[in-house]
Amino acid sequence: MEQTLYTVIVFSENRPGLLNQVSIIFARRRLNIESLTVSASSIHGIHKFTITATTDKDTISKVVKELEKRIDVLKAYYYVDSEIIYQEIALYKVDTEAVLNSDAIEELVRKYNARFLEITRSFSVIEMAGHTDEIEELYNALNEFGVMQFVRSGRIAITKSTKELLSDFLAERKLDDPN
Repeated sequence: MEQTLYTVIVFSENRPGLLNQVSIIFARRRLNIESLTVSASSIHGIHKFTITATTDKDTISKVVKELEKRIDVLKAYYYVDSEIIYQEIALYKVDTEAVLNSDAIEELVRKYNARFLEITRSFSVIEMAGHTDEIEELYNALNEFGVMQFVRSGRIAITKSTKELLSDFLAERKLDDPN
C-alpha cells in the first residue's frame, strides 16, 4: 500500500494520561509519530493534538477510529497535506560575529522570510515559520556559517474546509441528546 504523510487532528478534554494512550495506539500499529503538537483549541477546556505519521490510508483510518474510542477524545480526523494549511516554527542560534562579518546571513534571512529574534554580543537567534523542507534548507545554508543550536516545533495545522469541525460536531451531538 502507498505510504503517505498524514496529519491527525484529535480534539479532547485536557486529562492527564491521554498523551500516553494516544502514543500507545500509534505504537501498537508500529507507526512512528513524526511530530506531535498539543495546544488549547478555540473551545475553552478542549485541547487539540496535531500528529503526523507516514502510513497507508487503511491504517490511519483504523488509528483514528481507535483514538475516538478513548473516553477523553471527542473527535479525531485525518488529512493529507493538500487538505490543510500547516507550518512549523524553527529557531537557529548563530554566532553574531558571523552575522556581522558576512552579508550572506542577512540575505538568507530575507530569502526565507525569517527574522532576527534576538541579537546579543555572542549570538543571534533567527526565527522562521515554514514547511519542513524550507526549514531544513535554511538550516543547511546557515550551517555553512556554524549553527550553534537548532530546534523546530511540531506541525500546527488548520483545515482548508469552511466547516468548523469541532463546534459542528458538538452541535450535532447536542441535537441528538434527548436531555
